[in-house]
Amino acid sequence: MPMESEAQRRTIARARLKFLEGAELPTPAVPERVRDSWKRSKLLGIGIDEVVVPYRPDYDRESHLMRAAAPVLDRLEQVLAGSDVCVIVTDRKGWVRDRRVGEARLMDHLDTVHLAPGFSYAEQFVGTNGIGVALEERRSSVVLGAEHFNERLQKVSCAASPIRNPISGRVAGTMNLTCWNGPASSLMAALAQEAADDIARVMYEISTSYERALLAAFRQATHYGDRPVLCIGQDLLLANAAAADRLTGDDHRLLREAAAEHGHALRTRRRVQLTGGTSALVRCRRVDSPAGTAGHLLDLAFDDVPATRKPAGAAGTRSSGGPAADAGPRALPGLAGADPAWTAASRTASRCARERVPLLIYGEAGTGKAALARAAHALTGAATAPAVVDAADPRHRAEAAGSGTGPALDPDALPRALRTAPAGQGLALVLRHLDAVTAARAQAVADALAAAAARGTWIVGTLGPAPEVPDALLRLFAEAVTVPPLRHRVADLPALAECLLRRAGAGVECSPDVLPLLRRQSWPGNVGQLESVLRKAAAGRRTYRVEPRDLPPSLHTVGRRSLSAWETAERDTLVEALLDAGGNKLLAAQRLGISRTTIYRKMRAYGITITLPTPR
Repeated sequence: MPMESEAQRRTIARARLKFLEGAELPTPAVPERVRDSWKRSKLLGIGIDEVVVPYRPDYDRESHLMRAAAPVLDRLEQVLAGSDVCVIVTDRKGWVRDRRVGEARLMDHLDTVHLAPGFSYAEQFVGTNGIGVALEERRSSVVLGAEHFNERLQKVSCAASPIRNPISGRVAGTMNLTCWNGPASSLMAALAQEAADDIARVMYEISTSYERALLAAFRQATHYGDRPVLCIGQDLLLANAAAADRLTGDDHRLLREAAAEHGHALRTRRRVQLTGGTSALVRCRRVDSPAGTAGHLLDLAFDDVPATRKPAGAAGTRSSGGPAADAGPRALPGLAGADPAWTAASRTASRCARERVPLLIYGEAGTGKAALARAAHALTGAATAPAVVDAADPRHRAEAAGSGTGPALDPDALPRALRTAPAGQGLALVLRHLDAVTAARAQAVADALAAAAARGTWIVGTLGPAPEVPDALLRLFAEAVTVPPLRHRVADLPALAECLLRRAGAGVECSPDVLPLLRRQSWPGNVGQLESVLRKAAAGRRTYRVEPRDLPPSLHTVGRRSLSAWETAERDTLVEALLDAGGNKLLAAQRLGISRTTIYRKMRAYGITITLPTPR
């Protein structure tokens, strides 16, 4: 680590002030990595006289990274005892996870500037600093006192090196050495790199130890019998076919949380409520390895009947209808979700289908109103799908009138389509876009629907959330439900994504990193839009599962305003370049022939946020 002379410090300080005061570029005396970081910090609007960083006191102190870092930090603590050097480890997003050594005065100063466990020192919060630059550029970084963007940090110098996961090769965190300005040792950068390499080596040893222990436990549990078994480690999940066929991605999350609550107990037994209203008795056993607790083995016993039931004789049920009458709602075939509003709509639709009660289904376009009717009808054991007539279909709104200048309205077109649709016991008739029926045709349409209902047909009408429908039609329907929009069912996204990919016959699943991107969208087209996105992503995927890079560019942005066609094309080009470069902004800028500063400015303007696969 080079020593910062007083003359050099004054030169850099003057260059920084000139840069902050105007558009003048920093002098060549300022190292290139520092100049680039200053530009990014200025573009991000980082403060220069106060350190304001986020704080998260709760984090996993037994994570893979921290288990590997502990013995290295212990050794450094002994070697550097009594020195004015502080050793700091952060995760891959810049959150400080451990801090060691350092004389009291240095530790007090670091507390003052929040360089302490629980705080984030990512460049986006603090500006130019060793940790932030190392994470941003994915290489070792040295930042001397005057080179810091924030004046409060200029009393110290630091050297940081990325810690790379030896299995995936991705950055898992940083090793940082910080000391007072002055005769900084030229060995600090080398020491930081050596410590980072040591942590990576221990990570590899722990990973292989954990994986071997989990795999052995899984093989032993699944060697005999076909009961559902799940093995959960920090970066590993194993499931046999009996478990995989019954569990959704959201179920995996629920079971992982249940295993975490298991803690260090050797064996526990508890019931876990899963998606779709079902539950499972989970027998959880801790799996140990020579390096410590590797994970948990879960032996599952699913309930054939959902855990939530209505008491016999309750409103909306038959007290004499046997078990099927008082059991809670079964999962509708081809659909997914456990949102309370969705579950209530599903329950009502299933009951109306079973009891042949005419039903109105309200909801925004794409929410799955017709799909709900089809699934509820199928749940009755019907051999055929419902007949569907669309009141908004031009064929039912106008027909040729023989001569004249063009087509003329045929008042009997829609009623005739309803009268000729299959009708009778065990059949269903769905009239879509009921709100498209005009007042002039309302009575004729109502008569046609009533005639079909009289023959035992289950009648369903679908319409928008705030329709204007003639009373003659509304009086025909005894029950009504509202299907919630997708933006109100965010918790259902994992299950919905899995269901839609299965419906598409893609035979793939979503990467966990895809779900955060899906959750932050407003989905104006609701489930229909989500299905279209996933179908295209599955068709164009590059691996065995859908990754963030397979999604359209629009899902990698946080929309702030409507974009022109030219702006949309530019945004999509930037997103594709960043994804192809693995999130490396410098590489993406070089491939596009623009500066990295331009990349940052455009990302901010378009709200582009690139999510990369989680390191494994």
